[in-house]
Amino acid sequence: MPNDLSPTARAIRTLEILQARPGTTAGELAERLGVTERAARRYVGILREAGIPVESARGPHGGYRLGRGTRLPPVHFTQAEALGLVMAVLGRRPAATDADDLVGTALDKVVKALPESVGRQAAMLREHASAAPDPYSTRPDPAVTSELVDAVAARRRVSVSYRSEAGDEWEGEVDPWSLVVRYGRWYLLCHSHRADAIRTYRVDRVREVRPTGHGFDPPQGLDPVAVLEDNLGLGWQFATRVTFDAPLAEVAPWIRPPMGRVEPLGENRCVLVGSTRNPDMYAQEWLARVPFAFRVEGGEELRAAVAALGARFTAAVAGVP
Repeated sequence: MPNDLSPTARAIRTLEILQARPGTTAGELAERLGVTERAARRYVGILREAGIPVESARGPHGGYRLGRGTRLPPVHFTQAEALGLVMAVLGRRPAATDADDLVGTALDKVVKALPESVGRQAAMLREHASAAPDPYSTRPDPAVTSELVDAVAARRRVSVSYRSEAGDEWEGEVDPWSLVVRYGRWYLLCHSHRADAIRTYRVDRVREVRPTGHGFDPPQGLDPVAVLEDNLGLGWQFATRVTFDAPLAEVAPWIRPPMGRVEPLGENRCVLVGSTRNPDMYAQEWLARVPFAFRVEGGEELRAAVAALGARFTAAVAGVP
């Protein structure tokens, strides 16, 4: 901590540390504050004099902790923390600049509640910064998201009503393992009993969540982000299979997880197996960017999309010297 802080500022910082980490010892507190243990105990004494009950215990599991039922003052921000908060919100949620946006109004309340000395720069940034809309981000229903978070935390199976991008609606039971945010989109990583397989569903397309009364145990050592990446290209409507005339090590950096899984076929060839809900996008935005010769061996819909794309490009240069 800066050496020029007043005893009151250090006492407030002491309160924040004990609130975040009950059981902090005098030595740990002194290290966090950048003072001696004697000084750290003095700041604890200042809190007690102010009427804040701070309990202490000896032994290996001892340390300082706030008394039960302690009513704490509002959260305190440094100027850097306040600026970082505004930047993070605007960076991931451009719509927060709108006056009627839910997150935007919440951010306004936080900024207005800050002391003038801390919140001045944050308020200026909030007022004058602009953010371009992200066409790929989504806005899940907070109520639905809250219900899914509760189910994940309680390890409780739920029944969900879902509407696909194509407009198809279905209901099914899932074991919700985790919620993962990827490039502005919220995904539910789960085991689908309807498909009897791992599935990733867009949270903004979940219409309703209902409890089932059944529990579940998630996989041991689950890495939600890694499992989501591995399964983004599986379970869609149209199957895909593409072989490349290049080694796996050269092709793999060009393959995005939603395209599927790429595996070797000998030393100089590899195969990409997956599925898609949009063959045209798969051909135009993904396959066309891979700088290696390939053949579409599976998925009639993808074969037709690639043929149409090739014909369009060929026609674009026909008759040009």
